[in-house]
Amino acid sequence: MTELEQHLLNDYQRDFPLVPAPFAQIAADLGVAENQVFEMLARLRQEGSVSRVGAVFRPHTIGASTLAAIAVPADMLAEVAQQVSAFPEVNHNYEREHRYNLWFVVTAPGSEQLNEVLRRIEQETGYPLLVLPMIEDFHIDLGFDLKRKVSGVPGRVRGGHRRQGESEPAVVYQPHAAEAELIAAIQNGIPLVSRPYAELGALAGMTEAEAIACLNQLTVQGIIRRMGVVVRHHELGYRANAMVVWDVPDTEVGEVGRCLGQFDCVTLCYRRPRRLPAWRYNLFSMIHGRDRDEVLGLIEQLRVTCNLENIAYEVLFSRRRFKQCGARYTAAAAVA
Repeated sequence: MTELEQHLLNDYQRDFPLVPAPFAQIAADLGVAENQVFEMLARLRQEGSVSRVGAVFRPHTIGASTLAAIAVPADMLAEVAQQVSAFPEVNHNYEREHRYNLWFVVTAPGSEQLNEVLRRIEQETGYPLLVLPMIEDFHIDLGFDLKRKVSGVPGRVRGGHRRQGESEPAVVYQPHAAEAELIAAIQNGIPLVSRPYAELGALAGMTEAEAIACLNQLTVQGIIRRMGVVVRHHELGYRANAMVVWDVPDTEVGEVGRCLGQFDCVTLCYRRPRRLPAWRYNLFSMIHGRDRDEVLGLIEQLRVTCNLENIAYEVLFSRRRFKQCGARYTAAAAVA
């Protein structure tokens, strides 16, 4: 990756310009022509380093979502994964090292639709689902600092990168009709054109200025967690990632979750329900590193710093990525 590409990906994963010509502003910041920015993003997207440029919404503020898992015989895994990935409501689908070896995220416009999709997945695959909705998030941010090595040293307060003046989001946000259309238009990404918000606004029956104001308000409200370039970690060198699950006493899960959320190697940290007797773990954390040994070393540092030496845990390394795309919060057509 060139130094210019690294700047583009690193500096614009969040706080993407909400101005009429955002790519022109980025080009001016980088000292290149706007067409070069389009060419770089298009190439990086084609190569897989970039998933999309757009909004990442805070979970459970719009629509409904859950993590789910299936225990599938190894010789059936690829077939079942294909069945699961075929559902448009599934936006992430991974094989992990565990008896529960297929893990996926399902997002739908509401809880009724979500439950119906889960029922259909269970029916079509023929395997019971382990359904683990998020109860509380301590840190969620899949942005990657490409200029520094991840470490097991705490002290950087991350907690979602709330901007100055940004408020805590409502538990569930009910967008009005035009907002819902704008969300539908942006959920798959911002079009790589000079005036993307004019194009998105037209799909939602808004002017360019209204679309920009709406996206800005959703960001200030915390509905949009971040606006920017969404990268794929594996293609950028983070080739090992593990979901580390912990069996923490319920009275201590908040304290431990906040401790883990301080580390820059922890990209996700959230509480989910136990499903006894099948599933005993109530705290989930995602850790990314350059290789397996680095991830295991980081986990050991986390255990020591957060006083987890006596806490039961398991490390579920990713093996295969079957699907990764932006979540779909509405059934309306979106810009590709």
